[in-house]
Amino acid sequence: MKIRGKATRTIWARPDETVEVIDQTKLPHEFTTVVLHTAEDCAQAIRTMVVRGAPLIGATAAYGVALAMRADPSSKALIRALDMLGATRPTAVNLRWALKRMHDALHNRGHGERFEVAWREAAAICDEDVEVCRQIGVHGLEIFRAAAAKRSGALNILTHCNAGWLACVDWGTATAPIYMAHDAGIPLHVWVDETRPRNQGASLTAYELGAHGVPHTIVADNAGGHLMRTGRVDLCIVGVDRVTRNGDFANKIGTYLKALAATDNGVPFYGAVPSPSIDWTLASGVEIPIEERSADEVLKMTGRLPGGGVATVEIAAPGSPAANPGFDVTLARLVTAFITERGVCAANEAGLRGLFPA
Repeated sequence: MKIRGKATRTIWARPDETVEVIDQTKLPHEFTTVVLHTAEDCAQAIRTMVVRGAPLIGATAAYGVALAMRADPSSKALIRALDMLGATRPTAVNLRWALKRMHDALHNRGHGERFEVAWREAAAICDEDVEVCRQIGVHGLEIFRAAAAKRSGALNILTHCNAGWLACVDWGTATAPIYMAHDAGIPLHVWVDETRPRNQGASLTAYELGAHGVPHTIVADNAGGHLMRTGRVDLCIVGVDRVTRNGDFANKIGTYLKALAATDNGVPFYGAVPSPSIDWTLASGVEIPIEERSADEVLKMTGRLPGGGVATVEIAAPGSPAANPGFDVTLARLVTAFITERGVCAANEAGLRGLFPA
C-alpha cells in the first residue's frame, strides 16, 4: 500500500540492522515511525500497540528474536527473548506461531550464525505474510465480484476493527479483497465500525481506505444491526486473531454482535483467515484466552483539538470503574465461510483441514 504515494510496509529492516515500524498510536493525526533497537523495544511496541494486529505482532516478535540474537546469541538469551515476547499479548496466536518458527530455525544453530539466520527468517515471515494477504485478496475478490453482480449500485460492505494493511505487513486480511475490488473497478462502499474503545476502525481502517480512495463511512459500533436490518449491508468481512479447530474465532470485541446481526438478517458474514491464525491445538472458542486491557482505554479518549494539538480526555463519570475485554469469540455457526490464502472453506474443522491437511 502507499503513504503519500510511496509504497510502504508497516515494518521494515534498516541498513544498520535495526527495525523501523509505523507508530500506530499516533494515527490518524500524525504519521510517524519508531526505530526498534532491541528485543525489549519490540516487546514494548507490541504491548503498547505501537504495532498491533495479529500478523504484524508476529512479524515484530520475529524481529525481536533476531535483535536479541544480535546482542547475545546464547541459548539462554534465546529462551529469555522467546518468553519475554510471548508474554506481551495473549489472544492472537500469530505471536506464538512466529516465536515457535524462530525457535525451530535457531535452536540447532551455532551461536556464530544465529543472528544472520534469525534476521533472514524474520524477513521471510514478513514477505510470506504479504503474499498470504495478497492471496486472501485474490480469493475474496471473486466473492465480492459475484455479490456485486447481483446489485445495480455499489456493493455495501461492513467491517469491524482494523484488519487492514496496518494490522499486517501489507495488503491486510479483510481489506485485501476490498482494495482489489476497488482497483478492479467494482463500485463499492465500506461501512467502518468505529470500534471502541481504541477506535481502530475510525482511526486506522478509515485512514487506510481514505488514502487508497475507497468510498467509506464511519459509523458507531451499535449502528451495524440497524444498517443490516434496513438492507444497507450486502456482506460483512472481518479479520481474525485466533481460529480454533471447530471454526470458532476470536476477534476484536464487538465482532460477535455483528455476526449475530448478520445471521438474523441473512447477511453473509466472512472471516479473512491467514493460516498462521489457525490454532490447531484448541478444539473450540471457549478455550481462547481473552485479553483484559486497561480500563483507561474505556474511560478516556484521545483526539485532535481545534487548534491542532492532540490530547487525551476523560469521558466517563469520575470514580466509575470499567472492564475492558479486548476480544470476543464468534461462533462458527454464525460464519458464512472463511477466506484463506488457499481458497474459501466452510467454517468448521472439515473445511479448514480440507485446505490445510498438514
